[in-house]
Amino acid sequence: MLEALSFDFMRNALWAGLFASVACGIIGVLVVVNRLVFLAGGVAHAAYGGVGLAFFFGLPVLPTTLGFTVFSALAMGTATLRRAERADTMVGVMWAAGMALGIILIDLTPGYNTDLMSFLFGSILTVPDADIRRMAVMDAVLLGLTLYYYKDLAAMSFDREFSEVRGAPVVFLHYLLLAMTAVSVVMLIRVVGLVLVMALLTIPPYLAERRATSLGAMMLLSALFSVLFCAAGLFFAYRFDLTSGASIIAVAVAFFVVVTLFDAVRARVAGRRLAPDNGDAP
Repeated sequence: MLEALSFDFMRNALWAGLFASVACGIIGVLVVVNRLVFLAGGVAHAAYGGVGLAFFFGLPVLPTTLGFTVFSALAMGTATLRRAERADTMVGVMWAAGMALGIILIDLTPGYNTDLMSFLFGSILTVPDADIRRMAVMDAVLLGLTLYYYKDLAAMSFDREFSEVRGAPVVFLHYLLLAMTAVSVVMLIRVVGLVLVMALLTIPPYLAERRATSLGAMMLLSALFSVLFCAAGLFFAYRFDLTSGASIIAVAVAFFVVVTLFDAVRARVAGRRLAPDNGDAP
């Protein structure tokens, strides 16, 4: 790994993984706790429409995709806010519409751009310095908003109706959370791609939830898990010449399986120790 760090692209990849991990730690936890995983998946796949717009009109990819994704997230939030029973249908329609729009616009774009596949499967090894700086700014915005609204976000995450009764701006926070999810999705696209983005957005928070005692601790632990997965995945990708995004997710899934099995075995052993010994009964 020390040899790999002598290359600029590997250092940029680690910085990109670090900034993406911060987004995972903050927003991934809020997505999981608020049960918005499917909605976040819709936002992630709708983002491909922004990629298509950028290439079709010759616009900067990251800002264009970010703007389109935020718009899509707010549209999904509006469609599902008051009709929760139809949320899955509305998200599914917008999910498909975003993907279809992106694919059609890319088909209509003259020529063929090999960089398009990186948005589906990630291209962390090709993240330029300009995108690193943009990711740092987006992280600062996400962190600042989360700290400012932390108490209201925590209350909404665990009891939305009670928070609304107390006067918390639940509707505003709903839209704010979706907008921050869109920002995080755009960041993660550069790391693992649209196809794998949901794994990195949900696996670290799930693992952190089983060990943290507060929402803040869960965010911190989730970010640390994400950093571990990104660093290890980059090492394996460099060492064995693998696709970086898939390597990162493979490490995350392997860690998830090991931890889940370990917890299951430990729970069974603990249950046997606490069970009464019927052999001593009269």
